[in-house]
Amino acid sequence: MRRLNYKWEVLILLWIAFFFNQADRQVFNVVLPLIQSDLHITDVQIGLIATIFNLAFAVLVPIAGYIGDLYSRKWIIVLSILFWSIATMFTGLSNGLLMLILMRSIATGGGEAFFAPANYALLGSYHKDTRAFAMSIHQTSYYVGIIVCSYLAGYVGEQYGWRNAFYIFGAVGVVHGVVLIFRLKDNPSVGKDRQIEKVRFLEVVKLIFRTPTALSLIIAFCGLIFVIIGYLTWAPTYLFEKFDMSLSMAGFNSMFYTHLFAFAGVIIAGKYSDKLAKKVPAKRLLMQGIGLLCATPFIVIMGSSNTLIMIYFGFAGFGFARAFFDANTYAVLYDVIPQKFHSSASGIMITIGFLVGSFAPLVLGYLKPVLGLSFGISALSVIWLFSGILLIIAYKYFFKKDYSKNMEVNGSLSM
Repeated sequence: MRRLNYKWEVLILLWIAFFFNQADRQVFNVVLPLIQSDLHITDVQIGLIATIFNLAFAVLVPIAGYIGDLYSRKWIIVLSILFWSIATMFTGLSNGLLMLILMRSIATGGGEAFFAPANYALLGSYHKDTRAFAMSIHQTSYYVGIIVCSYLAGYVGEQYGWRNAFYIFGAVGVVHGVVLIFRLKDNPSVGKDRQIEKVRFLEVVKLIFRTPTALSLIIAFCGLIFVIIGYLTWAPTYLFEKFDMSLSMAGFNSMFYTHLFAFAGVIIAGKYSDKLAKKVPAKRLLMQGIGLLCATPFIVIMGSSNTLIMIYFGFAGFGFARAFFDANTYAVLYDVIPQKFHSSASGIMITIGFLVGSFAPLVLGYLKPVLGLSFGISALSVIWLFSGILLIIAYKYFFKKDYSKNMEVNGSLSM
């Protein structure tokens, strides 16, 4: 019973950690008009800062994933949150483009890279039959973190200066890192398995390329991340400039409707995903494909509408539909990849996704003075249309065979 209860404590601890992870990311996007005004930084330079952040994150994630399959996931998570939180505080000391790149892009992005693979692998190791549901609850932290931070960062920035926003969010993250030292624990059973056989990184890469479902998921994940990074970076500025909103309200409104409806969507998706997967595991992949396809018209509405009510409608539909992808991402990956490779496979998927997605801020920053943010945001819909179709194809032709093969491998490893 104690072990059963502890898996939910792990979920709570990692939920809070993920909250600060997303909050620290979003604070920059919200206060960037203030940073631009204070440090005289151009739109393209802002896009460059965000792009380098995601590149640093992407380059280090596969290393982080590999390490997460070899060493204590607890301590990787703890050290990661302490490092990125301290780097966030130091971002507030920046006096120009170079220091923003060093503190925000490289230090903060690099620190966050080590969190994601170990985080998902540790959570997945405690939750088997409740995996999609636990992952869905965990994903709500992403939505809540962005909503809360978008308003608070804008408010703190307007009232007390953009530097204090970084100081405050970074400091609170350090506090939670200390809490994790005493409360978070590795799963003992996984630790025993990892002592039996060490993981070879190239073996994981070859396995992914031999698993069409995993490869299709990673390509679709690239599309997902490209659109989301572009949206997160520029949506507050989009409302700030187009409708002359205050910074706090632009930050709040650009994130609230999307992530409120995503919160509802991911709970619904997570609940029914586990039920459907017991009978037909491939339904998780189908839900992802349908979610992306349903989201595409809402992306067009987000960028092309001239009234706030329609833009908010677009935000809401975009958030609700994409939640069906979010709820199943790691559950689908773990369905076709053996357990001993989960952290490494997660790291590879994340790094490829963020390598591709990292260019979204720069692309939209380049298009902004030429064609406008409205065009750039609307054009993102094409990417999700392609990704959704790809997942439907993987559901129809690849998943069943890849899933059966993985069950055989996991069965042989447990004997």
